[in-house]
Amino acid sequence: MELTYSPARPEDGPVIFGFAKELIERYETDPELDLEMALDWTKRKIEKRIDEYTRVLFDGEVAGYYRFAPDGERMELDDLYVLPEYRGRGVGTAVLRRCLAQGKPVYLYVFTGNVRALALYEREGFRKVEDVSPTRCIMAR
Repeated sequence: MELTYSPARPEDGPVIFGFAKELIERYETDPELDLEMALDWTKRKIEKRIDEYTRVLFDGEVAGYYRFAPDGERMELDDLYVLPEYRGRGVGTAVLRRCLAQGKPVYLYVFTGNVRALALYEREGFRKVEDVSPTRCIMAR
């Protein structure tokens, strides 16, 4: 497996939003949340920050996306998505390790129902530091 990375392009925005929407619809079960408002906010965030996203290429083919951006003295790993056909092949682990290799503290938000993501983050040394809603928490390392 050879992973390479390149900046995301504006045309990647709808694909990234599709992944975000799928996760929100699957794991966001808080009845107090306005789902349409959350999806609209997510779409605008991706469009506004598309230049902060990275494409993950597996042997030259797009295998996923992520956003890794500074937030004060630490970095936020945001929107790590791996295309279904590349899941379970080490892509997410490689991206996570690439981010951690920068040496700064890293945090991320994750749905507590997303057991695969939780397991990956815990394997790489992340620990839950805060519950931010009934369905999401912050993990840090």
